[in-house]
Amino acid sequence: MTIAVTARAATYEELLERARAGELGPDPRTLRIAVAFTTRQAVRHDGRGTGYRNEVLSLRLAGAVGSCAVEPGALPDTAIDDCVGADVARLLDHPLAPVRVAALDAYLMHVTPHTPDNGARPFALPAGTSLEKSRARADAVVDLLDLPAGSTVLVVGVVNSLLEALRSRALRYVPCDLKGGVTEWGEEIVTDALGAAGRCDALLVSGMTLGNDTFEPLRRHALRHGSQLVVFAQTGSAVLPRLLGHGVSAVCAEPYPFFWLDAGPGVLHRYRLECPGPGGGR
Repeated sequence: MTIAVTARAATYEELLERARAGELGPDPRTLRIAVAFTTRQAVRHDGRGTGYRNEVLSLRLAGAVGSCAVEPGALPDTAIDDCVGADVARLLDHPLAPVRVAALDAYLMHVTPHTPDNGARPFALPAGTSLEKSRARADAVVDLLDLPAGSTVLVVGVVNSLLEALRSRALRYVPCDLKGGVTEWGEEIVTDALGAAGRCDALLVSGMTLGNDTFEPLRRHALRHGSQLVVFAQTGSAVLPRLLGHGVSAVCAEPYPFFWLDAGPGVLHRYRLECPGPGGGR
């Protein structure tokens, strides 16, 4: 796997600073967001006892779309007006973290799209029901973990299909989500990810952690302890692969449109560190 050195960074903030300075591609002051939109969804798969809601901010830059998921109702309506027609540089300095993430994601999707030359390996997602596609996506994500049966995985951002895929591989897990609650199987969902990380062998983390400022502590933990950190990324799908080798061991990137938007076939883009060092996996 080869990713251009100029597109890499040790931290999310460093990547953001390099983009602001125009070190990763065109001057962001010369690029404007043509379309800004939100996608809101509620889902309850057949056969599942619980459901959930999604809300995602997406920004269109030329042929690229960058996205950041937010808690439903948390994004003010003015954010859309701030983004549309704005230059990327201004949005990389926006006071709202989800806007900064979506802008950086759009910029990097424009500069370093998900292609084999940039390190991506395509994974075909078959057509099917919402639950069938969710399970196929979960298999693609969990396959990026390299763990023996009986290992424990911290899952940050609870998705029942991911938990189901871990169970099928005889992997234990600690479900974690800021909302708390219980899983489909009645298991307690913890709210302190960093507090639970020390008793887990690997971390399976939602890209949404970029937008709520909880990602960096988890990346530093993985780097410090030599733990695998695999990210499933609808949020920041073009951002997180640039952190491979700096605590991130693999990414399953899923840019807009997401698997839950239609019943047709799709494609995921998987990135994996081939020669992991400390924090890169084991």
